[in-house]
Amino acid sequence: MSHREEQPQNLTHEQLKYKEHTERAGHFIKIDLFRSAREEYKAALQYLPGDDLCLRQIDVMNANIARDRKAVLIIVPLVIVIIALVAIFAG
Repeated sequence: MSHREEQPQNLTHEQLKYKEHTERAGHFIKIDLFRSAREEYKAALQYLPGDDLCLRQIDVMNANIARDRKAVLIIVPLVIVIIALVAIFAG
């Protein structure tokens, strides 16, 4: 018994590649790999230029990346301050 999905025979090469990239992007999103998902949507656009789904999803991925970057820029300095305070008061 095979776990691979059957590829519909009536899809063109471009449609199959588009589907492959968008499905891979969906898998990346599930594990919060937004940069990789964004790149997959960009790759899908090569096979279906101007696709609204891909363009919207690229915008969503950009927003997710910006949100995560902002969180890191807040959390890292706080962790550094905590480590410094622990070092000062422990020593």
